[in-house]
Amino acid sequence: MITYDPLWETMKTRGVSQYRLIKNYGVSSGQINRLKKNAYVSTHTIEVLCQILNCRVEDIMQYDEKNTGEKE
Repeated sequence: MITYDPLWETMKTRGVSQYRLIKNYGVSSGQINRLKKNAYVSTHTIEVLCQILNCRVEDIMQYDEKNTGEKE
């Protein structure tokens, strides 16, 4: 499962709030909600966040093998 847990820490260290993403950078509140729920977001959204935060993909998302939902 892809999680966006690193995003929140990256935003904190860069001083960028959710409000600022929406108001200053045009990120939709729907996208923010999807990120909070670890739901699907497009690679375009990831790219935009990387540009805004001046970071790498790994600073926004990670793969969590423990929560894939697959049974062994």
